[in-house]
Amino acid sequence: MYPRFGHKFKNCLTSQQKIKPLSISVQQLTKTYGQQKAVNDISFEVPAGQVVGFLGPNGAGKTTTMKMLTCFIPPTSGIAIVCGLDVEENSVEVRSLVGYLPEHNPLYLDMYVKEYLDFAAEINKVKNVKERVSEMIEITGLTLEKRKKIGQLSKGYRQRVGLAQAMIHNPKVLILDEPTSGLDPNQIGEIRNLIRTIGKEKTVLLSTHIMQEVEAMCDRAIIINRGTIVADDNTANLRNSLKTESVITVQFKNAVSEDKLRKIPGITKVSSAGDNRWNLHSAGNEGLQESIFKFAVDNNLVLLESKLSESSLEDVFKSLTR
Repeated sequence: MYPRFGHKFKNCLTSQQKIKPLSISVQQLTKTYGQQKAVNDISFEVPAGQVVGFLGPNGAGKTTTMKMLTCFIPPTSGIAIVCGLDVEENSVEVRSLVGYLPEHNPLYLDMYVKEYLDFAAEINKVKNVKERVSEMIEITGLTLEKRKKIGQLSKGYRQRVGLAQAMIHNPKVLILDEPTSGLDPNQIGEIRNLIRTIGKEKTVLLSTHIMQEVEAMCDRAIIINRGTIVADDNTANLRNSLKTESVITVQFKNAVSEDKLRKIPGITKVSSAGDNRWNLHSAGNEGLQESIFKFAVDNNLVLLESKLSESSLEDVFKSLTR
């Protein structure tokens, strides 16, 4: 099953992963172009049924990694396993198990939507082509567009056609490179909902540099920078990783002095945010809001707002990729 790593690689799986098989396993994967390492010794694993965001700035190595996983380009060194198959030794079999939507969706613009999906189904040797194409048209919301030429469609509907093509052969793994690139907010919402629905049944690895997409769609995020993985965790843990202190923004109806606010237990720093609003800094947030409410009651103050600020995934991304 793992021909080049043998038992050593197999034994490194956790008990949870043995129960839930891996859809993707990458070990020490490297891709070099001349003297430049586009991907540098990366390793990660994706269990079946997980939606994972693959993040990084432009040129970080996201697309190169995806091309290796989909057998478009060979790795320089390392190993990539998809559904238990080595991408170099079992290229044809891996392609049959993977659905791929490249960043620049390569569609035949002069073909009609249904005609194109019929073609994609036939070259993927899909059984019951008519039924499968009808199913994909319905799932991706292309029913009203199926008799149009692809060149007549908006970019949002072209992305739907690309997704339908990627799923036409019912792959176990979907690899999507910038699936919402260039779409308007309404189209982005529609594609996100579609990917969330797909992710209930399939393993999805999607590349993006839009942090809101990851928080909306993904169970986990892998951040790559200059060809190297710099973070790999669920989104909540990644957000918390930047926390060195807690900041609570409060607003009172009455005026209050900075000196009084500094006397609240646990407060290490106070800064004004204008209009009787203050940012209260603390080394931790346990019991802090309770102390603020007690302070308000003791000083006959009306508390209008008390909001704990959290680090965003975008803050984490900027910190790790600067």
